[in-house]
Amino acid sequence: MKRSAGILLPIFSLPSPYGIGSLGASAWEFVDFLRAAGQSWWQVLPVGPAGEGNSPYTSESTFAGNPYFIDLDLLAEDGLLKKSELESLKTPSTDKVDYSAVKKSRDILLHKAFSRVSGTEAEAARTFAKRNPWLEDYALYCAAKTHFDNAVWTEWPDKDLRFHKKAAIEQWRAALAEEIAYHSCVQYWFFRQWEALKKYANRQGVHLIGDLPIYVSLDSSDVWGNRKEFLLDKDGRPTKAAGVPPDYFSKDGQLWGNPLYDWPAQKANGYRWWVRRIRGASRLFDAIRIDHFRGLESYWAVPAGAKTARNGVWEPGPGMDLLGVLCAKFPRTALIAEDLGLLTEEVHALRDASGMPGMKVLEFAFSDPKNTYLPHNHTPHCICYTGTHDNDTTAGWYASAPEKEKAFAEKYLGVSGQEAVCKALLRCGQGSVAELFVAQIQDYLGLGTESRLNIPGTAKGNWVWRLLPGQATPELAAEIRDLTELFNRCKPLKKPKTIEKPPVEVKET
Repeated sequence: MKRSAGILLPIFSLPSPYGIGSLGASAWEFVDFLRAAGQSWWQVLPVGPAGEGNSPYTSESTFAGNPYFIDLDLLAEDGLLKKSELESLKTPSTDKVDYSAVKKSRDILLHKAFSRVSGTEAEAARTFAKRNPWLEDYALYCAAKTHFDNAVWTEWPDKDLRFHKKAAIEQWRAALAEEIAYHSCVQYWFFRQWEALKKYANRQGVHLIGDLPIYVSLDSSDVWGNRKEFLLDKDGRPTKAAGVPPDYFSKDGQLWGNPLYDWPAQKANGYRWWVRRIRGASRLFDAIRIDHFRGLESYWAVPAGAKTARNGVWEPGPGMDLLGVLCAKFPRTALIAEDLGLLTEEVHALRDASGMPGMKVLEFAFSDPKNTYLPHNHTPHCICYTGTHDNDTTAGWYASAPEKEKAFAEKYLGVSGQEAVCKALLRCGQGSVAELFVAQIQDYLGLGTESRLNIPGTAKGNWVWRLLPGQATPELAAEIRDLTELFNRCKPLKKPKTIEKPPVEVKET
């Protein structure tokens, strides 16, 4: 990865007149903004269908795309929706996603669009389904969830379907054929729009970083269709659940509840599920950040039925057995280790052995001069962030930081006051020896805690912040580019050549 810079902005945070960001005009315009700002990377969060609490980290599929990111105007251009049908949905732009309104309107409109699919479009959707084997399970899973009143798959009344028996699968595919075709077509639309956006971004010199959660949700087509890959009891429920012990974010730790992997079983089959997973993600992204990387060295296993994560135990992860396979099979895909949290020498050794760059978060840096997150302690093969999606914005962090931490930050940065510290932190990150520097767009805008994306350990109020139209201005892009150029993270803009006009010959009359 060359010395460069990028900005973190989730797809749902893009401006749009329909309540949530999409893969249409605002996404393409943001690519233009990034190019103008000298940014080589756009980091997004997971783009799968959001699960409980609207979290992109609790998706019902590690392979599928979020239907609500499909751009409605592009469907209208294809003749699948009418402009009049969209006008009633347009709302004044706000800085928050109203998920209940989005879900209610999108399901109706996407079904309308599907009812108008015919000819070449229908054939293209069928071809897409054939080329993506994961879609068979996912589309049936979605159709069955709808049929069974959105029940978790472990509660579906048909036991044979719960256990993914072949005869039951064939029976329900026939019974739910229309709804299955609908979900397949929706995924075709998502990937068609995504691939067009990615192709445009890459042509503009902008590459995409995606986030891959280490675990998947119990209530997902992934677990339902691949039970042997996970530690489940005879009824399909986790025998142990994923989480993290008490830490900086939570005194009780975090009980995520995801099923843990059966690593011996996965090793025996060559980690084929993970290989398919990375192959799918590499189609979407140019670089993949593996969330909770430390869980590949050792992971926190919480007993089934526990109310908090306090009583978990550390168990060994697959380590280089898995990472060696992935790095060998995907040499052209940049993998990034999200090596945050309670780390050990073994975690650092695994990251180094894999060759993956780790992360340095500046908001965690200001404790003492030996803190490894301080820029003077960085090594080149790392990625520096002001903060991640789990952190407050820089302005919010400064406003709520303990006085000792705030005083150290001001002394280190050589400035005082919220605005000055926020700007100095961006300058500090850009000037780091880290290969890549990434900041949230909120930090360049100087926004406070009200614009925070997520508070770990809380179930409500997250994943809603949105960029407003007109906030990503040409002036802001120029300001970011000046800083990025100054620290050699982008090439200087080429000045247009001035062509001298030849002297005009004046003839005597």
